[in-house]
Amino acid sequence: MATTVSAPAVEHRGATAVHPVRGLGTRAVAGSSALAIETRDLTKQYGAVKAVDSLSLGVRQGEVYGFLGPNGAGKTTTLRMLLGLIEPTGGEISLLGSRPGSPETLAKIGSMIETPAFYPFLSGHDNLRMLADYTGVSRSRIGEVLAQVDLASRAKDPFRTYSLGMKQRLGVAAALLKDPPLLMLDEPTNGLDPAGMADMRQLIRRLGNEGQTVLLSSHLMNEVEQVCDRVGVIARGRIVAEGTVSELRGDAALLVRVDRPREAKEIIDGFQGVAAVELSGTMLRVTARPDAAIDEAGVNRRLIEAGIGVRELRTDRRSLEEIFLTLTGGEERHAI
Repeated sequence: MATTVSAPAVEHRGATAVHPVRGLGTRAVAGSSALAIETRDLTKQYGAVKAVDSLSLGVRQGEVYGFLGPNGAGKTTTLRMLLGLIEPTGGEISLLGSRPGSPETLAKIGSMIETPAFYPFLSGHDNLRMLADYTGVSRSRIGEVLAQVDLASRAKDPFRTYSLGMKQRLGVAAALLKDPPLLMLDEPTNGLDPAGMADMRQLIRRLGNEGQTVLLSSHLMNEVEQVCDRVGVIARGRIVAEGTVSELRGDAALLVRVDRPREAKEIIDGFQGVAAVELSGTMLRVTARPDAAIDEAGVNRRLIEAGIGVRELRTDRRSLEEIFLTLTGGEERHAI
């Protein structure tokens, strides 16, 4: 079978110590519930290459966590270690309070890692039936998960006749089969058309809303932005940033283009909540204090009352893609 089977199945900012792999007890994060996934100094080395480098990660129970990084950054290697598919070189892992790869842990996890693979001459339904029988899941779940991924109409067709997108759907159905509290999905929208991608994202968001924990590995910024509660950005095997999408993008600025910029700057400097006004040619960039907001309509009105022509007034905020490229330096390695 594939690594799609309902689960046999992330970074640190400086620690280099490597410890023997062992289980951790889940612990609470300040202001959050207990952790569903926790790693400390997790490392995987192939010869001289560190695919994952002292990675420390905490995924809270009940959240959809986006694991975002370029190809070759270490995402899939990390997922494989979490699921017990490969042995770490060092570090610690805890999944739902248990050691990775243990029967207790595997019973609570569903996963799809890389390209799903099933028996080609069996139907999608029969492939899931074999998985259900093997894992002790009621066959009544088969129809439910096929409906969840919108594959019920092709359930009786051989797997070899499925398109790439349909194979992805069946892989996600297999991950859902045990109705696990923890899901790990590696690029689940790969091969789907736009409508299928939207459906898959809605499904993942719904699972999160219903209390399942989802670790979503992706390189698609809009996917992570639409679906995830928090995001960890991985580059060169390490977490380089973590937070909500809003936190990663930072505060918005107000851009104002005027015909008398120096006079306009003096006026805007006097507005309540303004932290700084930067002048570049005829453009003013206005940022607010963290605890305040800028009255955009008020700024526009005051400038016009002062006889200053306002040519442009708009909010500017860095996109997640800009943040991603800045953090990763446009990095892309051969996948490991």
